[in-house]
Amino acid sequence: MNWVIYILAAAAGAANPAQAGANAELRKALNQVVAATTFVYLSGLTGTLIIQLLTREPLPGASKFAAAPWWSWTGGLLSIGATMAGAALAQRLGSGVFTGISVTASLAMSLVLDNFGWMGFKVHPASWPRLAGCALMIGGLWLMAKF
Repeated sequence: MNWVIYILAAAAGAANPAQAGANAELRKALNQVVAATTFVYLSGLTGTLIIQLLTREPLPGASKFAAAPWWSWTGGLLSIGATMAGAALAQRLGSGVFTGISVTASLAMSLVLDNFGWMGFKVHPASWPRLAGCALMIGGLWLMAKF
């Protein structure tokens, strides 16, 4: 079962450049990044509501909503920033460089979140091999941008 999780995570990662490209093309067609982002999220909301109807998963009670940490409600706002950045910058930078910057920055932030166990993540200390992996990503990004 563990390999299925890895495949799903890889599929999610592989979808990121395509998502950035689609969002950037919509922004180009509409000539407005905010309007494009709005329609991206409206289509996402529509898809989520359809999935909700198909799975018939019950909505959580009010106590569950109240028990969520305040910062757990910021995911959508953070996602808007990432979506707008993709829509505005992906075609300008190219898919490889934009995705490389996004993934490398994600990896660096993950190193911090894991090291301190912030946001509910299990603690994984920032050991020298993990730091070296991050440095190699930065080197790879430089190669992507240079060539």
